[in-house]
Amino acid sequence: MLQLTREHVALLCAEGLATNHPVTTCWAKDGTVVEAFEWEAGGTERAHTNPAVLKLWERYAAVCDYVPLVSLDESSTRFASFKPLKF
Repeated sequence: MLQLTREHVALLCAEGLATNHPVTTCWAKDGTVVEAFEWEAGGTERAHTNPAVLKLWERYAAVCDYVPLVSLDESSTRFASFKPLKF
């Protein structure tokens, strides 16, 4: 899971789908990995038809579940606090 997270935004950037803005990756209290990055304009839509991205997302799907941010306890407070994940 963590190796995929290391690869994720780098691949999106290489495919022109995300910016080079610094990525923030954190742990939630329940062990969920939270990743915040900036999409290029239209990048979200193009990612869903990009073969390299779809292949990486298939690998993610084999080892984790995608959950909405609102499902994490931290998001119920005014100032969500996550533990930074350092690679």
